[in-house]
Amino acid sequence: MSIHRNGGVSMLAYRCNEDVAIITETVNEEDVEFRIHLLQEDPYLGRLKEIRRYFEDNDIYTDALFYIYKNHEYGAIVRKTYYTDFVLALMKHGLLRSVEWTDQQRCKTDSR
Repeated sequence: MSIHRNGGVSMLAYRCNEDVAIITETVNEEDVEFRIHLLQEDPYLGRLKEIRRYFEDNDIYTDALFYIYKNHEYGAIVRKTYYTDFVLALMKHGLLRSVEWTDQQRCKTDSR
């Protein structure tokens, strides 16, 4: 389970659905870059497209930008203020196994 800072005192922890995708993130000054490698395209590519559509169809043009790599890899640059929304969308569409709030002060990685 990876625990990632969510812009404030709270921490958001999530665990990938390892049967479906490998998700990594890079935290930048203003945003977080997600790299998503789909291990199962069907039905998860369609679900990832639903997430993209959700962010593209709202009135905020800079909340999340999506792009495609080779070999079933996809990217999203998400503004920090929309980090929680994006992670919860990943959970809703089955790319994550769990999401939880924690009060820990430092980022850690649990090797489960």
